[in-house]
Amino acid sequence: MVMSNWEEAFVLTPDVLQARFALHAPALARQAAERALACARLTPGEVDAVIISTCTGYLCPGLTSYVSELLGLRANVQTLDLVGQGCGAALPNMRTAEALLASGRAQNVLSVCVEICSAAFYLDNDPGVLISACLFGDGAGAAVWSVQPASHARRVEWKAAGSMLSPTDRDALRFEHRNGMLRNILSPAVPALAAGHVEQLLAEMLDSHPLKRDDIAGWIFHAGGREVLLALQGTLNLDEEDLRLSASVLSEFGNVSSPFVLFVLQRALAENTPGGWWWMSSFGAGFSCHGALLKVD
Repeated sequence: MVMSNWEEAFVLTPDVLQARFALHAPALARQAAERALACARLTPGEVDAVIISTCTGYLCPGLTSYVSELLGLRANVQTLDLVGQGCGAALPNMRTAEALLASGRAQNVLSVCVEICSAAFYLDNDPGVLISACLFGDGAGAAVWSVQPASHARRVEWKAAGSMLSPTDRDALRFEHRNGMLRNILSPAVPALAAGHVEQLLAEMLDSHPLKRDDIAGWIFHAGGREVLLALQGTLNLDEEDLRLSASVLSEFGNVSSPFVLFVLQRALAENTPGGWWWMSSFGAGFSCHGALLKVD
């Protein structure tokens, strides 16, 4: 049987979905990584470590093996595959990159998040499953973190980061396996959970520096969905303008899961969001919430 790409999208068998991930995850990750390296004006040979996060498929060896080969990274590059952290994965990924830089074990670290949400496509009559089928999209994002900042671009300095984990809320947002496939569990409680965790983590991070909320010039949020954005706006007492970039990424690409905050960060830099303190936050399965204070020139 010969199928068009459109028809193949609705063939929901474990083998087809796994093949979709194996084909597209390395390719999308490579594209994102190549663009990040070009923006940083670095060659693949200058990358000391590569960290790749995903939750929508599984390969062994992991994606770092395939992406390192596709990019032509050095044979002695440090590789780390992070799996199972859901939409919040970008921040733990970049915290690991920062730790490698701080330890002196790397000068340049490539952070990549890639999700093939179409490889975790599942349909039944559950409202959370149906919303997930309409909300999520495929995507990849990458960033290069270096000891020496580039002189040709705006300086983004990683100042501090924190995380919160609430295992008691784990069942509100997670994947389960059913019929050999990934099935998303998405509870109506997620918007309030996300907003509450973000508010608490932000307050703790600001107090520890100390900073006030008015000191934040740029907001880099994972969107989650429209209701999540509305909950963030209300709980944090933000204006629509503060969430405009996250809303625009959601409208254009859908929820691309872990790469989402990298999409928003890129857009904030491209649109010359005022420099100063920026707050980046992601959240997802776990239930986990992560945040970072960035200082941007």
